[in-house]
Amino acid sequence: MKKLASWLAASALAVVLLPAARAEVWGYVDDKGVAHFASDKVDERYELFFRALGQGASPGTPRAVAVPTAPPRLIAFFEVSPDYKQVQHHLRAASRTYGVDYELLKALIATESGFDASVVSPRGAVGLMQIMPTTAEYWGIKGDAKTPLEKKLADPAINIETGTRYLRYLLDRFAGQLELALAAYNAGVGSVLRAGSQVPNLRETQNYVKTVMQLYAMLRPPAALTGPGSEPARVRKEIAAVAAPALPVVAVSPNYPFE
Repeated sequence: MKKLASWLAASALAVVLLPAARAEVWGYVDDKGVAHFASDKVDERYELFFRALGQGASPGTPRAVAVPTAPPRLIAFFEVSPDYKQVQHHLRAASRTYGVDYELLKALIATESGFDASVVSPRGAVGLMQIMPTTAEYWGIKGDAKTPLEKKLADPAINIETGTRYLRYLLDRFAGQLELALAAYNAGVGSVLRAGSQVPNLRETQNYVKTVMQLYAMLRPPAALTGPGSEPARVRKEIAAVAAPALPVVAVSPNYPFE
């Protein structure tokens, strides 16, 4: 499907995807360059465009994720996904408030939940950014008789604000070293510190970090991905910039329980 990038402009794509946000999407480009889409493989001309949320994980990243992982298909997902469109204003608000790159938040949420706000992990992590209730409580999110904490965390606005605030803390805690911040988001600050301030030698955590970084690289403009070192130069520069005093300071007490 060599013409996938041009398909993003096809109105037919939105028509097919929006009513079937969690279905398979098949398509092909005919000899005249016209894109055709369907929810099933109508005939041999059709190839799988992507398998959206709830239909299994897409290959292509170290950790299985519920979004398409080929670059054109990943971009297309964000162009047409109703689940993403419903929360993008919360992402932009959190990105501005905490100085965390918007595309980084997209990549992290794609890895954590595939933009399914109802997901609860076997360990009890909730929602888009897979927030543990104990973490949410530390950052001031409390349940009550009317609305349990887990239900509050299923609210995209609360979940994204809390998760982004926590990620901001981790970026500051590890001096802008993105891989370490992501490793701590997945395995905890203590795990990173015990590993000598390195990504822990845990397959799950290493695959998690590689996956978020891979998706992040796909979502960032090419100019942002050049430069020496394991982390894109522009990313390092931006992380340093957002740590400036003009931005909100995420205060953490000496008794922060996750170290």
